[in-house]
Amino acid sequence: MSEIVESPEQIAIEKEIRGQVDKYLDYFNNTLPSSMELEFEGFYRRGFFVSKKRYAVIEDGTIIAKGLELVRRDWAPIAKNTQESILMAILKEGNVKKAEKIIKKTLREIKKGNVKREDLIIHTQITKKLDDYKQIGPHVIAARQKEAKGIKVGKGTIIQYIISKGKGSISQRAVSYEYSEGVEYDKEYYINHQIIPAVSRMMEPLGYTKENLLELAEGEKQQSLDAFF
Repeated sequence: MSEIVESPEQIAIEKEIRGQVDKYLDYFNNTLPSSMELEFEGFYRRGFFVSKKRYAVIEDGTIIAKGLELVRRDWAPIAKNTQESILMAILKEGNVKKAEKIIKKTLREIKKGNVKREDLIIHTQITKKLDDYKQIGPHVIAARQKEAKGIKVGKGTIIQYIISKGKGSISQRAVSYEYSEGVEYDKEYYINHQIIPAVSRMMEPLGYTKENLLELAEGEKQQSLDAFF
C-alpha cells in the first residue's frame, strides 16, 4: 500500500519551519506601517497546487479547496464526492492506493448503472433570457423542458439536469432532473466528462495517465507508484 509516513525527522523539520515563519513575521511586520500586519494563515503538510487559483490543502482533517471541481456547482455530486474522497486519502492519509480503489469503485458503480439520480445532477445558472442564447447548452435544453411544462424560467434560475443515454449531442440529451424519473443516464458521459477530469487533476502528478484511470474500471493491474514516495 503506497502510504506516506512522517518520520520524527520530518516532524522536527516542520517544527523548525514554523519557528522560522514566526521570526519572519516578526521581522516583516516591524517594517510595515502600524495599520498593516501580515498574519500567519496556516501550515499545511500536503497540498495540490494546480495554479494560484486552483488548489487543495488539508487543515485539521478538513479539505480546503479553491477552483477545483468539488467546490463548483456545475459538476455532478458523483464527481465532486469522488474528488474529495481521493483528496482525503492522499492529503490526510498519504494513501495513493486507497485513492485508486475509490476511483475504481466509482467507475464500476457507474458502469453497472448503480448511481442514484441525485448524484448525477448538474447545476447551471441561467444568465439571460433563453431566446438570447446563441449556443444552446444542456442547461438551456433542460430549462426549455421546464417552460414547456408551464414553469417560468428567468435570469438567475438554477437549472438541475442529468445527461441521458441516447443519440445526438450531449446538450440534446439533457433532461431536467424533475422529469428524469426512469431515464437511463449516459454512463460514458459521466465517466469521461465528469469522473476522469475531476480525478486526473489529482492523479496525473502521481504518475497515472487518463488511460490508467479508465483501465481501473476494467480491473487491469496498475503499475506500482511506491517509487514516488
